[in-house]
Amino acid sequence: MRGFIGGFVAALVVIAVVIFVAVKTGSVPARADGPLMPGEKWASRTSLSATLAREAPKPPYPFTPTDQDIATGAKLYVQNCAVCHGTADSTANAIAHGLGVRPPQFAKHGVDDDPEGVTYWKIEHGIRFTGMPAYAKSLDEKSLWQITYFLKRAPDHLPAAAESIWENPSQVAPPTPMPAEPQTRGHGGTAR
Repeated sequence: MRGFIGGFVAALVVIAVVIFVAVKTGSVPARADGPLMPGEKWASRTSLSATLAREAPKPPYPFTPTDQDIATGAKLYVQNCAVCHGTADSTANAIAHGLGVRPPQFAKHGVDDDPEGVTYWKIEHGIRFTGMPAYAKSLDEKSLWQITYFLKRAPDHLPAAAESIWENPSQVAPPTPMPAEPQTRGHGGTAR
């Protein structure tokens, strides 16, 4: 029994060393345009599904959206999401083409079949290794829900104001830039 346990521990140590050397030497691809590693797609999908099942909000959700909330969600979507996910008449742009995992184009691949809690979680937290950012630090909770409720209804079940934005996104002003974070030594600025 001792020999078995010793062999098992030795095998784990060898595996750990091989993984460490592969990462340290750059043998593990870091390129967004590189091929996926064996099992990478399965591991990421399986982990995402388990995380969503555990963490995504469940009904009842915090508020019932009004038509105005959905229109605001459309505006926020155009300002923050359309650059990668497109709008009614757009096609994938250079950013979407350059991501390792091409983002769904919502004119073709809607999320209206996903529960609102799943869509909310993805917007709030982002999805690792895909280019999908987390918006929890840049948008408040209500804004995240407004985008969620917009996406749940797009493209076929939108109130008139939201449909107008979806069909003609150029009517939406660009987002207000985030305020610059204070520069500290070692990050392109001087210490204050």
